[in-house]
Amino acid sequence: MVFDLLTDILIVFTIALVVGMIFNRIKVPPLVAYILTGVIVGPYGLSIIQGQEQVKNLAEIGIILLLFTIGLEFSFKDLWRIRLIAIVGGALQVGLSFAFFCGLALWLGLPAAEAILMGFLFSLSSTAIVLKILHDKGEMDSPHGSIALGILIFQDLMAVPMIMAIPFLASLSLFDPTPLLSVDSLMTLVIQDFLIVLVLVVSAKWVIPRLMHEIARTSNQEFFLLFVILVCFGVAWMVSLSGISIAIGALFAGLLISGSEYSRQASSIVLPFRDIFTSFFFISVGLLVDFQFLLANFWIIAFLIVLVIVVKTLLATAPPLALGYPLRTSLLTGLALAQVGEFSLIIAQSGFNTGILPFETYQTFLIVALITMAVTPFMIGIGPPVAGWLCEQPALSLIARGTCSIDDPSSRRVKKDHLVIIGYGVTGRNLARTARRAGIDYTIIELNPDLVMESRKQGEPIIFGDATSEGVLSHAGIPAARIAVVAINDPVAVRKIVSTCRGLSSELTIIVRTRYVSEVEALHEAGADEVIAEEFETSVEIFTVVLNKYFVPRDRIESFITEVRADGYQMLRTTSNVPGTLPDLVRHIPEVSITTLTVEPGSSLAGTTLAEINLRKRYNLLVLAIRRGEEVITGIGGETRIEAGDSAIIYAKPEDVAKGSYLFTRKKDVQ
Repeated sequence: MVFDLLTDILIVFTIALVVGMIFNRIKVPPLVAYILTGVIVGPYGLSIIQGQEQVKNLAEIGIILLLFTIGLEFSFKDLWRIRLIAIVGGALQVGLSFAFFCGLALWLGLPAAEAILMGFLFSLSSTAIVLKILHDKGEMDSPHGSIALGILIFQDLMAVPMIMAIPFLASLSLFDPTPLLSVDSLMTLVIQDFLIVLVLVVSAKWVIPRLMHEIARTSNQEFFLLFVILVCFGVAWMVSLSGISIAIGALFAGLLISGSEYSRQASSIVLPFRDIFTSFFFISVGLLVDFQFLLANFWIIAFLIVLVIVVKTLLATAPPLALGYPLRTSLLTGLALAQVGEFSLIIAQSGFNTGILPFETYQTFLIVALITMAVTPFMIGIGPPVAGWLCEQPALSLIARGTCSIDDPSSRRVKKDHLVIIGYGVTGRNLARTARRAGIDYTIIELNPDLVMESRKQGEPIIFGDATSEGVLSHAGIPAARIAVVAINDPVAVRKIVSTCRGLSSELTIIVRTRYVSEVEALHEAGADEVIAEEFETSVEIFTVVLNKYFVPRDRIESFITEVRADGYQMLRTTSNVPGTLPDLVRHIPEVSITTLTVEPGSSLAGTTLAEINLRKRYNLLVLAIRRGEEVITGIGGETRIEAGDSAIIYAKPEDVAKGSYLFTRKKDVQ
């Protein structure tokens, strides 16, 4: 028997590996590859696997570990950060989807229990697939990425009561006219559940953290693993005594540990086991898929797939729109959530095992779910062009611009030569704070309505809107601005914003923060003047720390930084349509740079003339201009006197700047 089980596992893993590698080439999630593996080896495929019960038992372990790790990784702080879109938006999406599909099932004549279950199944989307794709595309922190995350978190939470409702729905499907629960049995159930919750709360607060601390003190990873597994299966077993699914008990077990300082270590230990056993669950789902059933009902299933994708897209687009987000962001969210989720597969299997779903309905659902999951990368990929096309339609112009009641009265004041900050994340906040201290007039564009309202209360000149819209950019004063800084995490939107800004003003200086160096060239082609790549700047920070650890002099480090930036970004730049300036000349002469140094009180230069100090001859520092308060002195000569507080604009090699910068900051005999 053991030999047969090992043989089955070997065959399953071999086929899963081959199918997974093929699917990886065409950008289809591994989850779909696992289901297809089950189809191939199952009784409706090649009938390779005979021991289906063993696979199902391994699948049960996978579901327990999956829900356990979800409980471990759940963060109430993260939920609170996106509470509006998670609670309100998630409730709207789940409620609308449930109402539509449940109503459709009732209209088609399905029994009440089956119709309710259909509402459950089609109201959920795939957290694993959507977050994986958004993460790979670098769009997790984008507006639509944050909205999708909030709705998916709410869906995952709602999956718990949905699974718990399966026994009740099963009793409904029996058409028993007698009351489901007597008063005594109901009171017994309530008291029993209350005691279980009380034990869980006490354990989470005092017992589990203390025990984990004692076990962690042993520094024995095997003991720690055994304890984590014991908590997982022990709590799951205890909760199952009340009639609740053992998988939900595993979720509660994860929540017990999630609040402790050991949750990350526990998650890292369980994660490899979870991935292995969870793959068996999706393979076990594939074992039940009848390919001949698909061929026999091809057109009906094709119609249902299109219906599910279109309806789920529309119903997931509605909540962000209702919360004031523009059409583009809302539609990108809707397309990302257009598939059926992995929790739906768990609920469907429970519904099938308890007799709620007949075989034909279950088969139809499995095939529809599988194909909607498989096309998710395509749906997310077509999002930007589809959303862009819709936003250009005159009939949708008001929604596309994202106009709403959140508007800044101060933004109506005509501004000129100001700074426009697009995106009010960490970069935007720091830039706004610096501009405010420097006395630079600025306007902020932000798409998060909560953040806009909060910042408005703090007196920030912020407007709500989608910066890909020409109307929003014009409202922010882009045609009259001197500089626009784009600091958002949506690569497609960034290119659109840069292109639109350049179309509104040929003299505007556009500075973009991007995540990857590979995006720099495309952004320059779109019209950006300066592109700061986080990937590149991170490497600069790393080698700076390394050189400091080797006690390399600070002036040499500064010289290295300047040279690397000049050489690195020079390779990524392309010709822009913006008229040439002196900084543009520096781009083509990497060995020199333009920098500004402030003359500190008591420094060697304070109170001297350029002739007396002779910066050009002695230190190879050419002073191009001096900023003194609001005045800019450009007629520079030997008689020009430098005062404390002046900002000197220097043209020199990076190493000469590093060597001579001390003259501006401290007292020293320079004669």
